[in-house]
Amino acid sequence: MIEHGTILKSAEKYMRTRKNDVHIPISYSYAMKLADNYPEADRDVVGAAIILHDIGWYSIDEEDIFKKGFQSKNFMKSDVRYLHESEGVKLGTEVLKKLGYADEFIEKVCYIIDGHDTRDEARSLEDKIVRDADKLWRFTLTGVSVASDWFKQTPSQYCARLETDIIPLLDLPESKEMAMADLEETKTALCADIL
Repeated sequence: MIEHGTILKSAEKYMRTRKNDVHIPISYSYAMKLADNYPEADRDVVGAAIILHDIGWYSIDEEDIFKKGFQSKNFMKSDVRYLHESEGVKLGTEVLKKLGYADEFIEKVCYIIDGHDTRDEARSLEDKIVRDADKLWRFTLTGVSVASDWFKQTPSQYCARLETDIIPLLDLPESKEMAMADLEETKTALCADIL
């Protein structure tokens, strides 16, 4: 098994945008929990892909990230969404090459990064784990606190959106269970039934 901390540290400079220095570690934790349920999954690919999946946002103007990537009508298919994926492939390749990873491994990781937000369906078990972990952080108290601002919603509004729009997008049954449990805890902490 590879040392995921080395990849995380090597990608740190690319995480200083869009709260990725918070989002990525939380998502990494979810990815490892999900991978525990699927011993057939390649944990090395999952770990590297979840760490590197959103570093492409580093290359995009922050105003464009929020206006086009989170607040436009069809934000999931916006140009900046595709751009952050392609930039993530470039930067992820650079990080992994500098660390000495084989081309075959880099291709597997980048295959997941490319399209992780914009593809309608997962390409593999590892892709399902990464895509779900990417979404699961949103259900935490931290995720709701951060993402409700991105979407210009109150925490209560954002919690409702998670229930109706995001839970149905999760691929794995364990992900749905985690999401519902975390959302209930978050709603209670934020008094979402009152505020």
